[in-house]
Amino acid sequence: MRRILELLERDAQLSHDTIATMTGIPVEQVSAAIADWQASGVIRRYKAVIDWDAVEDDPTAETVTAFIDVSLVPARGVGFDDVAQRIARFPEVRSVYLVSGSQDLRCTVEGRSIRAVSDFVSQKLSTIDRVRATATHFVLKTYKRDGDAFTTPEADHRLPVTP
Repeated sequence: MRRILELLERDAQLSHDTIATMTGIPVEQVSAAIADWQASGVIRRYKAVIDWDAVEDDPTAETVTAFIDVSLVPARGVGFDDVAQRIARFPEVRSVYLVSGSQDLRCTVEGRSIRAVSDFVSQKLSTIDRVRATATHFVLKTYKRDGDAFTTPEADHRLPVTP
């Protein structure tokens, strides 16, 4: 059954019939499993991965993405969970991860400009109790996101070989 989830994660537009063919599981069983996962919250939503740099219709609609590392003072009984959940509620925040290393959380934040992200960090994020320090890293160029490469593949210059 895990194979069904892996296929959907890679391409949410696969039909139940196609998934059944690819996995060898009857289509009725595939459909029932997907319905159960949607109802229980295992499947959170379906989404498209967009290369916004390739969209040329509105050059003013650019967004700035930043990774923000956050150092926290842990609290007895809750650790970092309460602060992570509070940060996750901000609309600018796309993701929050508990990470190993010198920082405690890594957040992905989007804003209309560098100034907007900077204001978010200084006015909202750094003012949260128990936030000790932040380090902001702005994304300059995206090469791959969610498993999809954003670069043009090189042409295959190999000579064809025939048996």
